[in-house]
Amino acid sequence: IWHSLSDSQVVAVCASVPFPALHGYSLPDTLCTYQQGVPWNLLSSCREQKVSCCFAQSVVLRGICKERTPPTSPLHACESTEQILQHYLHTVFPGAFSTSHVLEQPCSTLPPYPQFFSPLLTSQGFLLDKPPSYSSAAVESIPVLAALQSSPVLHTLLYSLYKDLQRLNTRRWASFFSAGVEQADFQEALQELRTLSQCYETGFEADESEDEADSD
Repeated sequence: IWHSLSDSQVVAVCASVPFPALHGYSLPDTLCTYQQGVPWNLLSSCREQKVSCCFAQSVVLRGICKERTPPTSPLHACESTEQILQHYLHTVFPGAFSTSHVLEQPCSTLPPYPQFFSPLLTSQGFLLDKPPSYSSAAVESIPVLAALQSSPVLHTLLYSLYKDLQRLNTRRWASFFSAGVEQADFQEALQELRTLSQCYETGFEADESEDEADSD
């Protein structure tokens, strides 16, 4: 494991559960409201980046179908759900290598799936403008979006891990090294971790790392 760090690839996990699609609205309608952001949240233990940026990503959307709507925007003019999602990704992340996959089948949320959803959701997992006047039925399924991203946030995550491990007093962990790990191997792994973090570095992240180093 120690000697494989330099060949490793790391991704950040993002998801939207459920995908925030309004009831009666098309996928282009929903995505058009997220031109300055993204309709998903970062799940990995990384600090949110100030600038939307990624090097490569793979995005999967399920439970949303293409609806026939007037072509009021480039997104509405796309012929398929795959084209809509791909066009959106290229617009929000220009220059990034993006792959997208669309599945028509939504995620089932029937028992024993916990019913922790907002009353604003329909039984198919779409958002309502306001709570219904009647008792809403259980949510049976939801549209979901998930993404794996190679992005600059990974530099901050990996570099922070490197700094935390660097501060460890290894003399207090005799049992760890008695298990067969040599001190030299541990130090080599630390340097490989730092090198790995630099693979996800941009100019902005580099300046941030220097600020962190000055504050140590």
